[in-house]
Amino acid sequence: MRQCLNPDCLFPNPDNFQYCQKCGNKLLLRERYIPKSILGQGGFGRTFLAIDEDKPSKPYCVIKQFLPQAQGTDSIEKASQLFSQEAQRLEELGKHPQIPELMAYFTSDNRQYLVQEFVKGQTLQTELDNNGVFSEQQIKKLLIEVLQILDFVHGKQVIHRDIKPENMILSSDKRLFLVDFGAAKIVKPQQRTATGTIIGSAEYCAPEQSMGKPLFISDLYSLGVTCLHLLTGMSPFDLYSPIEGEWVWRDFLNGNVVSDELGKILEKLASPIAKHRYQSVKEVIQELQFFNQNVKRSPSQILPPLPPLPPASRRSQVSPPPPQPSVTVPSRYQKLEKLLADGKWKKADDETRRIILTLANRGIPGYLTIDNVLDIPSKDISIIDNLWVKNSNGRFGFSVQKQIYESVGGTTTYNHQTWNKFIDKLGWKKGENLLSDNEITFDIKAPKAHLPFFPVGSIWWWKVVISLYSQDDYWKAVIIVLILRS
Repeated sequence: MRQCLNPDCLFPNPDNFQYCQKCGNKLLLRERYIPKSILGQGGFGRTFLAIDEDKPSKPYCVIKQFLPQAQGTDSIEKASQLFSQEAQRLEELGKHPQIPELMAYFTSDNRQYLVQEFVKGQTLQTELDNNGVFSEQQIKKLLIEVLQILDFVHGKQVIHRDIKPENMILSSDKRLFLVDFGAAKIVKPQQRTATGTIIGSAEYCAPEQSMGKPLFISDLYSLGVTCLHLLTGMSPFDLYSPIEGEWVWRDFLNGNVVSDELGKILEKLASPIAKHRYQSVKEVIQELQFFNQNVKRSPSQILPPLPPLPPASRRSQVSPPPPQPSVTVPSRYQKLEKLLADGKWKKADDETRRIILTLANRGIPGYLTIDNVLDIPSKDISIIDNLWVKNSNGRFGFSVQKQIYESVGGTTTYNHQTWNKFIDKLGWKKGENLLSDNEITFDIKAPKAHLPFFPVGSIWWWKVVISLYSQDDYWKAVIIVLILRS
């Protein structure tokens, strides 16, 4: 079937037709894209599933047709300028592996179009409708993935403005994609207090955004509300009591178990009062890591005990310090920072290994003992991790490896079966053998958490950042070492 793109027609035609049999509109867009069906419709136009005829594999893609409501020459010209700006924005954002790539943008027959990568999968709303409410574990995984994407988006000075279940797609390979940046807004410093157009879905829209003053943390509000909806299956309008002035989502859990710790995180995300909300994506990620630190240590564990957690009241009032900007990175890490920024992953991996061995007071080649590793200042491990995470858009780093390790059931106690699951996830195994250094994929397209890679002699030392806090500032890297003999 070929779908007519004429907004006044939209007639479905047989697959062999070149022109719409109802209105005569051409059915091949830009001599390349064949619209197959309507995917959705919103305030900014329609999206269509299409086939890219120019590529040998004839892959699916998504056509987004913009239908500006404005009338008059000046208004149409302004709409065209905004469309061009949005296309440039999407081209930049599409560099993130969990945001659909922009393939083309153009005007045809006085209508504006974007063509984007098609993500095969289901929206989270469809997942909810088909499989029921989400569990706490699913919500925690969702939060980490979406927050990492938002960290990239906000770093580009863009507010998404329409975070909701329908705009998150769980792909067939179980990756979460953030889509539909049609409502997104580029924020310039002088514009942050200016009143703008009211955009967003009412159920998920932050109060300040509904008044035309969106903030970066407006996306956090929408994310929090999305999670409450997925945990209960109820409309957000039903989950907030205007009489009590608070969220009453727990009344609708119907047996779904949600811990007090996660509940507090979600309620702070969804606070209607902006100053009571988390003030950055990184702050939420840190709080989630803090929440995930309930790891029991066995008596035989040789690592020193972690410092006690700060009181909950203090955690809610004091924001963890943000990561140091690149200009303050100590000189010993400037080479690593540049290699990572340039995408020289092999050299960055070698430099990371050199730094680790140097910090442990070992030469190259070096043989690390547990005492050597524990002597490495934890702040240095944090700096190394932050550089990897930042320059890979959340794809590589110790903390990313930690998330995957925990996702397969990893703890501070070594378990051979869990270890095998973990290295399979990271792509560190070939058949029954661990990869050697020259078999590792030093490319941004490598499996998530594939890097950094750190073999030492005939003994493999697995390091993972298991905790990031201290009494004073909550966040201090502590290394867990699991000894794996080859």
